[in-house]
Amino acid sequence: MSPAKYIEIQGVAQTFKTRQGLFPALRDIHLQVAQGEFVALIGHSGCGKSTLLNLIAGLTTPTEGVLLCADKEIRGPGPERAVVFQNHSLLPWLTCFENIHLAVERVFGARETRAQLKARTQAALDLVGLGHAAGKRPGEISGGMKQRVGIARALSMQPQVLLMDEPFGALDALTRARLQDELLEIVAQTKATVVMVTHDVDEAVLLSDRIVMMTNGPAATIGEVLPVDLPRPRSRVALADDPRYQACRKAVIDFLYTRQRHVEKAA
Repeated sequence: MSPAKYIEIQGVAQTFKTRQGLFPALRDIHLQVAQGEFVALIGHSGCGKSTLLNLIAGLTTPTEGVLLCADKEIRGPGPERAVVFQNHSLLPWLTCFENIHLAVERVFGARETRAQLKARTQAALDLVGLGHAAGKRPGEISGGMKQRVGIARALSMQPQVLLMDEPFGALDALTRARLQDELLEIVAQTKATVVMVTHDVDEAVLLSDRIVMMTNGPAATIGEVLPVDLPRPRSRVALADDPRYQACRKAVIDFLYTRQRHVEKAA
């Protein structure tokens, strides 16, 4: 039995007003994401990946169409949908614990005790392996640790949907790989539905159940959706020589650099 659909995107288009006139960012987007599914959005710069993520987050309103989460129309941000950006956006004067506690208090403060709020905060830090850094401020920890605090803050709200906009894009390769592996473990524990924007083909194949490949902008749309038929739990070392992994990787590269190649020529 297939998992129930949780996010529905029905005929969505997004047009922005600019000084040069109307700019059609997205057109005719139709997509369903099942509960507990990990979906990666990939495509060249300017293809509307982040715009689509912002629409799911409720940060912007579509020009056309409708977006649903758990059969309810998305009309704005909600605690059931948490967002992790490339910039961790931590408040530098607060400790790691305090940064997360702000989010916990906002969502659960009206119905839980102080002790319960503190326990939630500590549990989120422990989940990303940063219990020992609770008292440190952002300026005292590494970039990878800051991003883990950002993920912990999102998870502390116990969202049903985790939206991630290139969360590891600014990190070095080794830190990025480590956080990808940690994300695999966290998602397995929390069973969250994840939609993640990435430019990294290997990241998309390693992490996701399906890869949504976007056509070039303007007026970008979904060009192809690729199922990633790889068993979980996943190991990057074990997958390196897996023919199924290589086939998925080749399919994405072919889409991006052959079928959408004119973006590279125009750059």
